[in-house]
Amino acid sequence: MELIDKLEILADAAKYDASCASSGAPKRSSEGKDGIGATNGMGICHSYTPDGRCVSLLKILLTNFCIYDCQYCVNRRTSNVPRARFTVEEVVKLTVDFYLRNYIDGLFLSSGIIQSADYTMEQLVAIARELREVHQFRGYIHLKTIPDADPALIDAAGRYADRLSVNIELPTQDSVQRLAPEKNVHTIKLAMGNIRLKLDEKEAEPKAPKFAPAGQSTQMIVGADASDDQRILTTAETLYGSYKLKRVYYSAFSPIPQSPKSVPLAPPPMLREHRLYQADFLLRGYGFQVNELLPQSGNLALDIDPKLAWALANREHFPMDLNRAEPAMITRIPGIGLRNAKRIVELRRMRQVRYADLARLKCSMKKIAPFIVTADYRPPRDTTPSEALRRSMADVQQQMPLWPELQAA
Repeated sequence: MELIDKLEILADAAKYDASCASSGAPKRSSEGKDGIGATNGMGICHSYTPDGRCVSLLKILLTNFCIYDCQYCVNRRTSNVPRARFTVEEVVKLTVDFYLRNYIDGLFLSSGIIQSADYTMEQLVAIARELREVHQFRGYIHLKTIPDADPALIDAAGRYADRLSVNIELPTQDSVQRLAPEKNVHTIKLAMGNIRLKLDEKEAEPKAPKFAPAGQSTQMIVGADASDDQRILTTAETLYGSYKLKRVYYSAFSPIPQSPKSVPLAPPPMLREHRLYQADFLLRGYGFQVNELLPQSGNLALDIDPKLAWALANREHFPMDLNRAEPAMITRIPGIGLRNAKRIVELRRMRQVRYADLARLKCSMKKIAPFIVTADYRPPRDTTPSEALRRSMADVQQQMPLWPELQAA
C-alpha cells in the first residue's frame, strides 16, 4: 500500500481520539541548537487532513488492525473497515517531513493492539526514541500508552513523550466488562498509578530524568452505555484526585454503519459532549464539585451551561454585590470568568466597581445582569422566577455529526 493511502486511512481512524492537547508541554526550541522542532505554551490545532494542509499536529494511528473487539470502537477486530499499518520508519519520516514543510508542530500517536500489548508499545516507543535521539526532534509528542504493556515500556515512553495518556474508555467497570471484555479497569488504573508515581518522583527530585513533563490524560466515551453525566463526572473527579490527570477528554459516541447491537444505534446529542467539557472546566478551575452541578442522577441541561444552571438552582446567593463578595464566589457568577474575577477584585481595591466597568471588561452583560449588584446597579426584577430567566437565556446550538446518515435514520 502506498504511504499516502496509509496516511488517509490512519489519519481518519485517529479522529475518534480526543485526548491530544499539547498545552501542558514545556517550552522547547531548536533555534540556535542542533535538531528540529519546537513547542510553545499554547494549545495547538488538532485538525488534520491527509495531504497535510492547515495542520499543526500530526494525529495518526500506527495501525488500525486490532486484536481487541471493543464494541464501541470503529477499529474493533470484527469491524469491516479498510486496514493499514505504518512501519516505525514511515511514522518518523512523515513527522520529520511534515515539520520541515511547516505543516505540524508535533505528533499524536496511538495504535490498535497488534500481536501483543508489549509488541505494540515497543513500536510506539521506538518511534519516539528515533525522533528524539536520531533526528533531535524537539517538538511535542503525545503517546497513547497500552495499559497491559510492561511498566518498563511505559517508563521508556515517558522519557521521550511530553504527555502520556491511558484511556479509561467508559465510566464504569460494568460497562467496560460488557463492551470491552479484553480490557480490565484495574489494569488501566494501575498504569495510571504507575505514571503518577513517576511524575511524583520527578517533582520531588528535579534532577531525575525527564518524564512526561506535560503529565497524563485520559478519555471517556459518552453515550456508548447507559451512564449519565453525573456518573461520568464523578468518575472524572475521582481520576483527577487519584491520578493527578491534566485532562479528562470526552468523546461523543458515534455509531458507524453495521454497529453491533450491544451499543446504541443513534448517537447522543452532540451538545452533551460540550456541556461535559464546560462542567469539567468548572471542576478543575472554579472549585465546583460534581454534587453541586448534579446533586441527583441525571444529565446536564442542554439548553443552558452548567454554571448558569447552578446559579438558577441557588438563587439565595444572588444578586451578589461585586464590591463585597468573596473572590471565589465572584467566579461562580454566570458570565464572569477567572480572569475577569481577578480584575474585578483588583479594581475594587482602588474604587467601587460600577456597571460600566463590567462592560469594559467585556463580560457577558446579558448573562450577568440578573446576578450582580454594583455601586450604581441592581437588577430591576431580582425576584424573577428561575424558570423565566432560564427561558430568556437558553441557547441551544447544533453540532455537526460524524455520520449524518445515521442521524437521519
